[in-house]
Amino acid sequence: MNKQFEEIVSQIGKVILGKEEQIRLALTCLFAKGHLLIEDIPGIGKTTLAHAISKSLGLNFCRIQCTSDMLPSDILGVSVFDQKISAFVFHPGPIFTNVLLTDEINRTTPKTQSALLEAMEERQVTVEGKTRILDNPFFVIATQNPLEQAGTFPLPESQLDRFLMRINIGYPDANAERELLKIGETKKVLNSISSVLSPGDVIKIQDEIPAVFVSDALIEYVYKLLSYTRTSSYFFVGLSPRAGLSLLCASKSRAFFAGRNFVLPEDVQYVLTWVTSHRLKSRDDLQEFSHEKLRTIFSEVSLP
Repeated sequence: MNKQFEEIVSQIGKVILGKEEQIRLALTCLFAKGHLLIEDIPGIGKTTLAHAISKSLGLNFCRIQCTSDMLPSDILGVSVFDQKISAFVFHPGPIFTNVLLTDEINRTTPKTQSALLEAMEERQVTVEGKTRILDNPFFVIATQNPLEQAGTFPLPESQLDRFLMRINIGYPDANAERELLKIGETKKVLNSISSVLSPGDVIKIQDEIPAVFVSDALIEYVYKLLSYTRTSSYFFVGLSPRAGLSLLCASKSRAFFAGRNFVLPEDVQYVLTWVTSHRLKSRDDLQEFSHEKLRTIFSEVSLP
């Protein structure tokens, strides 16, 4: 499986140049059955990354461009009266897909943001009193602009907690950007990406990852990390039990693609800040921590 994983990373790396770590994190999140939040300025390649992931895994892809006037029905779907059969017929929204890109999610209102809550947690939606099961696999990639930009609505804590990870892509390094300038339009390169796995393969891997072994010592380490955030003077609110489960899921996924059937402390440490940075705020000013600061803080918790 490690060989296939590297092939997927290589395929996506054709269009997302110089961002191997971000590609690995996104795939780790997907195979852990999580959802991914990407926060960065426009034009960095957030949308291209989402499209490249879906193509390399043979998954259906839909994109929603969020705006302030968007309604929940624009995402979930709506029933329309059909005169031929004298009945209402449900027209599914873009959420009925494998990979859903909600572009600039914080440009839409909280009411519309909340339309994703049930889908992300339960893998189903309730529309007009009827529950409809979503496609499997189902992976939400949401992008958002930094909150200091005009016309944005902060995601509430309940929405942020639905995302397994939050990553930043950032500017490419000098060599990668020169290569990108030579390539020019990335659509041709994107179309050349071939599927390494099928949707059935993705589901099979997702079902295998929970069986990755976690020792009692590592369970204790994760518990200490959670407990530390709840008692430390650094944090306004500590991590929830769901955050702990998310940390274990991401660690198992990382171990699986490293070719192991057991989790090591370095797996937990690798995903730790990506899983927790959007869940923690400083007690002093309610601002989020940088990844470097979080790593320094968490280093105070002793390793098993």
